[in-house]
Amino acid sequence: MLFTCAAMLIMGSVNVFAEQIVYTPVNPVFGGNPNNAPGLLASANAQNNYKDPAAVNALAQLTPLQQFNQNLQQFVLNRIAASVTGTIIGANGALVPGTITTTDFTIVVSQPVANGPLTVTTTDRNTGQTTFFQVN
Repeated sequence: MLFTCAAMLIMGSVNVFAEQIVYTPVNPVFGGNPNNAPGLLASANAQNNYKDPAAVNALAQLTPLQQFNQNLQQFVLNRIAASVTGTIIGANGALVPGTITTTDFTIVVSQPVANGPLTVTTTDRNTGQTTFFQVN
């Protein structure tokens, strides 16, 4: 009994401090530091051993001749795109409203509202499909 009283007396004179435990998430998706994202992604990719059976490596399926032909086609298309854009881009680098017609496509650069965004509309002349984007 004496020991218990002595222990209680000693414990009563000891200062005890405590503070709240604060949880800080690591993952930026859940409010963590965005600088953690590259490390978390690298770790996840390193652990991911899954290979999609439906995925096909396009270049592995092509012969060297087919790869060369594909690269050549891309080069020619890039040159055509460069020549077309040369006529719709002014000397100052800004788009100039107008229409360009090629064998397969019609490209219309328009500015429906004064000082508004330019709209670039491309129409496939064979199928009639149209796509557009706006430039502010």
